[in-house]
Amino acid sequence: MNSNLSETVRIDLADRSYDIVIGEDLFSQASTYQNLPKASAALIVSNTTVAPLYEAALKQALSGHYKVIHTIHLPDGEAHKDWVTLNLIFDALLGHACDRKTVLFALGGGVVGDMTGFAAASFMRGVPFVQVPTTLLAQVDSSVGGKTAINHPMGKNMIGAFYQPQRVVCDLSVLKTLPAREVSAGLAEIIKYGPIADMPFFEWIDAHIDELRACEPKAMAHAVRKSCEIKAYVVGQDEREAGLRAILNFGHTFGHAIEAGLGYGEWLHGEAVGCGMVMAAHLSQAMGLIDEPFVQRLTGLIARAGLPTKGPVLNEKDNAGQYLALMLHDKKSVAGDIQFVLIEGPGKARVSAAPEAMVRAVIDRCCA
Repeated sequence: MNSNLSETVRIDLADRSYDIVIGEDLFSQASTYQNLPKASAALIVSNTTVAPLYEAALKQALSGHYKVIHTIHLPDGEAHKDWVTLNLIFDALLGHACDRKTVLFALGGGVVGDMTGFAAASFMRGVPFVQVPTTLLAQVDSSVGGKTAINHPMGKNMIGAFYQPQRVVCDLSVLKTLPAREVSAGLAEIIKYGPIADMPFFEWIDAHIDELRACEPKAMAHAVRKSCEIKAYVVGQDEREAGLRAILNFGHTFGHAIEAGLGYGEWLHGEAVGCGMVMAAHLSQAMGLIDEPFVQRLTGLIARAGLPTKGPVLNEKDNAGQYLALMLHDKKSVAGDIQFVLIEGPGKARVSAAPEAMVRAVIDRCCA
């Protein structure tokens, strides 16, 4: 893929359908933002790390589409995904006397995208927004599908709304500036799609993991497109996570507990998910759903992606108990039962509860 080419993946949701545009040198091109809702003003929401790199180019690209373009820079990091930071967006919108004829642009990673989407869903009961993700994790997961939220001290993404963007612009060129740790975090969300839905894709990732870590353009373009295609299909079948969509949370029940238990931002989301997938795979094996060779292969791939495979100790006296307490606040919990995404066989997943003793044994085995 070169700078003159782009590909489009369609999210099919009737009147809420939209395109994910994937290519290089996209977000700085005015043509990328055709066919958006007519508006008198735009607000670019970014953070203090991303804005100096890309905001000027995006603002220039949008200048022919909007009479006025405002900007707001949020503090960077998962630790700031809260009410206080969300209110900065509302302060900017109200301070500039923005109205329903305003489009928000989320320029950043998953934190910026989630908070901008939640602000768009809430401001004047809903204004349009566009996702311009600048991290690999956001391009292949959080920017797609309309989940928007902020964190609560007792649980991740517990306060939010389903609210779809008007467009997602995945500019692969921006991945070249990502630190290696951020690339690895994004690879966790790419890897998850294989065990739950597409084993040929898993095989491909396994064969190309070194190129992906190096952000080789051709390999990365394929991985981003394929991940978006899988997520687009799942979201199209189950927009509000009534059933099938829950499988996309493979590794997240354990992972969210790690993030909350350590304090948001200590581990990157993708690092926690990578480790969480190892724990979920061990639980799947304990439930008799997959064999040990598959668990070892998945664990090896996660390690080769540069991700942790051993969970942290959250409580020296009762580590498993601490994990269980945190997982009770997971969004998939039903009537006090923790629900896990389990691998029912390579390329197939299901959501179910598991015996507490079995979960405790897995946590004890998988934590350093």
